[in-house]
Amino acid sequence: MRIAQVAPLAEAVPPKLYGGTERVVSYLTEELVALGHEVTLFASGDSITSARLEPVLPQAIRLDPSIRDTTAPHMLMIQKVLDQTADFDIVHFHIDHLHLPAMRGRGLPFVSTFHGRLDLPEIEPLLAAFPEAPFISISYSQRRPLQHVGVNWAETILHGLPKDLLPFSPSHEGYVAFLGRISPEKGPDAAIRIAQAAGMPIRIAAKVDRADQAYFEEVVRPLLSLPGVEFIGEINEGQKAEFLGNAMCLLTPIAWPEPFGLVMIEAMACGTPVIAFNRGSAPEVIEEDVSGYVVEDEIGALFALRKAAELDRAGVRRAFEARFTARRMAEDHLALYRRLLGQDRATILRAV
Repeated sequence: MRIAQVAPLAEAVPPKLYGGTERVVSYLTEELVALGHEVTLFASGDSITSARLEPVLPQAIRLDPSIRDTTAPHMLMIQKVLDQTADFDIVHFHIDHLHLPAMRGRGLPFVSTFHGRLDLPEIEPLLAAFPEAPFISISYSQRRPLQHVGVNWAETILHGLPKDLLPFSPSHEGYVAFLGRISPEKGPDAAIRIAQAAGMPIRIAAKVDRADQAYFEEVVRPLLSLPGVEFIGEINEGQKAEFLGNAMCLLTPIAWPEPFGLVMIEAMACGTPVIAFNRGSAPEVIEEDVSGYVVEDEIGALFALRKAAELDRAGVRRAFEARFTARRMAEDHLALYRRLLGQDRATILRAV
């Protein structure tokens, strides 16, 4: 099958540091190539892929301070896709909704994955204007704000990681981990309070965006001087295995409807249980008493910490392998592509 993957241009594919969407696009692209398909990746020129790279910019937008209009490069990328429509059987967009007007009436099968939140008031009328456009959700909870809108949901496909990306860690060093961004919706202050109440050390590996600097200074920084609290800062992909693998558990006390939460399955890949607040996709990702616990508040998290210490880390890893590998994610996407193309498996295989 000839497949185009259209990535956001904010980060390279895969990203150098933080960038969940670009990371997922990379995992999906590489697995599709490994399965024998002809894949073209539209992305920034500093991306690394085994697919055919169609560069739109020399480097990712966040690494190029000269770019002030971030919409313009995405419009150029959409035009590049349109110029090559004859080269693809299907186009998979990961840039939310920017491409919808351009793709209407083109006659080229396409599908779009929403990677972000859908509870914003401006999203509803936009999607209502494109009832024919097929969309992929990354969790069923992500769809909830639009349940009364006639969105053409083609499928829900949970994220996955390469099976051997993060090694299994059979033991831990007794600390609680927090990994992500320093922002109110991610709840690092709640994670610190939970660890303090449990009398456990906590290590925080997180970036601080400019938009969250005031929250960091006013709310989080005063907590970093508490005993047992260690702030590491932003870490790269190569550091995740050690950070997550050595943790007794991962705390994700989110305060927003997170569409997925890639860090949860990264921890599970290491055999590290996850304790998450009951928001967004957490109940769809975590298997109770197997890979972790979903709780309602900080008190619930405190009790869950005691249980998480007793979970079988090998069982956590098995739960990851059963549900969250990149191969499973790619196969789910291929099944959807075939359905959208109206072709059966035999026809597709003959075209590979």
